[in-house]
Amino acid sequence: MIIDQRVGLRIVAREIFGTLLLMMAWDFVVVILFQIFHQEWMEQPSLPVSLIGSALALFMGFRNNSAYARWWEARTLWGSITNNCRSFGRQAGTLLKDRPDLMFGIAAYPHALRGALGNIDVSADVNRLLPPEMAQAIVGWRNQPNAILYQLGLGVSDEVAKKNIDGAVHGQIDRILSDLANAQGGLERIRNTPLPMQFSSLPRALVNIFCIVLPLSMVQTLEWITPLGSTLVGLLFVVLDKSASDLQAPFSSTPHSLPMATMARNIEIDVVQPTGQLSPPPLGTVNGIQY
Repeated sequence: MIIDQRVGLRIVAREIFGTLLLMMAWDFVVVILFQIFHQEWMEQPSLPVSLIGSALALFMGFRNNSAYARWWEARTLWGSITNNCRSFGRQAGTLLKDRPDLMFGIAAYPHALRGALGNIDVSADVNRLLPPEMAQAIVGWRNQPNAILYQLGLGVSDEVAKKNIDGAVHGQIDRILSDLANAQGGLERIRNTPLPMQFSSLPRALVNIFCIVLPLSMVQTLEWITPLGSTLVGLLFVVLDKSASDLQAPFSSTPHSLPMATMARNIEIDVVQPTGQLSPPPLGTVNGIQY
């Protein structure tokens, strides 16, 4: 996730630079054909393109709202993951007692979750935190984060039986695990349900077509400064399309995705510190980007 706005502007400018050059090159071709070679077929009315541009702007705005809602929901669910992991770690240390393995297990959970969501290898962090018996028990499970929650549930049940803990306390702790499972399910739903084609591929095609037609409707009025006006207007639509494309995939390995590694490390620190064990320092930003 981009933290420094200046860095963000540089990243966006670098990502759209190639498209911007193509638009300017096409605009120069149009103005040369019209001004020097007097191609009459280029004398297109501007009203249809203006109406198309207005409709396209409304469509792109709705699409950007949908993409941002998707990104924000993922961030909200990760907030629920953070709160519930801390709550489980606190109750494992204060109510169950003598079970630091449960605290290390819940510290490993967000790392396993970010690995599953982003399809990245997090075995080093998971193996560093997960108790050996839990690590052995979840070998071969398709859903590793869910497997960790299952093992934590078994550990809680064992402690409740051994210490004859009140059922209300057991229910309270189990409810935290259920909330974690619900939040994980929401994150998996976002990952497994991409935006429909009408909101992902179609807008980019429409923007490209619009940018091709745009200078044809401007060249009669702007003449030699058509590349400037057409490029500026086209740039607006390109940036709108790029913004939605970046936000619709919150778990991708890009500067625009959620900082899952940072959030998982913060959870780990908060949960592990009460055990007295040292944990790695928080992850800082890298060139204005938080991963």
